[in-house]
Amino acid sequence: MIKTKIVKGIIEPYPSGDNRTNDGVELTFSGRVRDTEDGKKIKALEYECYREMAEKELRILAEGTVKFFSVHDLYCQHRIGIIPVGESSVIVQIWSEHRQESLNAMEWFITQLKDRVPIWKWAVFSNGAKIPTRENP
Repeated sequence: MIKTKIVKGIIEPYPSGDNRTNDGVELTFSGRVRDTEDGKKIKALEYECYREMAEKELRILAEGTVKFFSVHDLYCQHRIGIIPVGESSVIVQIWSEHRQESLNAMEWFITQLKDRVPIWKWAVFSNGAKIPTRENP
């Protein structure tokens, strides 16, 4: 199973069950909005994307990750829009037989997502001002 999606609104982890008898690991990463960006207090992050290209690249990245790292399944949802401090902007789950496969795959997937998927973010301050973050290309 490979499921990727870019959404507006709250995201949730993929429902987990006890029927995964060949998976010894279910690894979940939740990227949350901190209350500071570059040492300055913020109230939110705002994410924007070129949706068609971002969804396509996210899918290609997920497929490559599953194949290269021999993990069984990968689920990823990334939010766009304004995301308040404390809420998740991205959730990634990976299932594999052993932990090292999942850990390596997760590290690579998150790094590649930030580098390859055309999603941009701005820090939003309490006065409404926005500045691009250092992660933007």
